[in-house]
Amino acid sequence: MKIALDAMGGDFAPQAAVDGAVLAAQLLAGKAQIVLIGQENAVRPLLEAHGAAAENLTLVPASQIIEMGEHPAKAYQQKQDSSIAVGYRLLATGEVEAFCSAGNTGAMLVGAMFSVKAVPGVMRPAIANFVPKLHGGMGIMLDVGANAECKPEMLEQFGELGSLYAHYVLGIAQPKVGLMNLGEEEGKGTAITQAAHQLLKVNPHIHFIGNIEGRDLFNDKADVVVCDGFTGNVLLKMAESVYDIMAEKNMHDPFFDHFNYESIGGSPILGINDNAIIGHGVSTPTAICNMLLQGYQMASSGIADQIKSTFKS
Repeated sequence: MKIALDAMGGDFAPQAAVDGAVLAAQLLAGKAQIVLIGQENAVRPLLEAHGAAAENLTLVPASQIIEMGEHPAKAYQQKQDSSIAVGYRLLATGEVEAFCSAGNTGAMLVGAMFSVKAVPGVMRPAIANFVPKLHGGMGIMLDVGANAECKPEMLEQFGELGSLYAHYVLGIAQPKVGLMNLGEEEGKGTAITQAAHQLLKVNPHIHFIGNIEGRDLFNDKADVVVCDGFTGNVLLKMAESVYDIMAEKNMHDPFFDHFNYESIGGSPILGINDNAIIGHGVSTPTAICNMLLQGYQMASSGIADQIKSTFKS
């Protein structure tokens, strides 16, 4: 198995990317190979500095970089030898089983739609994120940023996508799906969430438990939290700030350590024909390593094939 990494993506690239890739290669030795994509004159010396530790890493040259501030669609189309474009080409041709990047989020989404494309039947792919549960384990929340505004049918599909991921990757036998709302009652919320509730309620592919509130995010009510990308992103960034505040006050707790973006490494794009993960722009080597491990986990689980077969039927 080969897992690709955009070596030029992120605020601390390529150093953090190479360091994280070396860590992941050691942990995945005998299971998967890490393929770095980036400018050879920038990446090669960093690999050589790691010596024997970097022997399981390969480098695919890409001469261009899509910067964080560039227009995603325009940059992706104009920079076909960028590390993101080359990474998606490797993914689309089956040369790698997963592609990870801490680079331009918009370009990662555009690349997914242009290259590996959305699964037929999926209206809009979603970015998912993981939610630690107070009594152990993890849940999943989607969307957290790809689709700021959603139709009810999109929210229904997020419930299906999240349920498949929770089952096949997180190992939850019958994932409970909850719709994030401003009240538990069926009639609460906007016209969109009310309509989404009715669709989720009769969907035979999921175990829908109804509306949940913000206070339910970390309890056991729902394993899959469905929301639009605007709401999900606000919740995600607020959770990250809790970790930062506790660290600033020198307070540490194993549960709140899960709020640290480094512990997960990245957010998978669900609803596309392959495995792609978007990392945080400020990703450290630890975050990069965990993102690559997550890519391996996704590829091993066959989640992309499960999504394709579900929506085909």
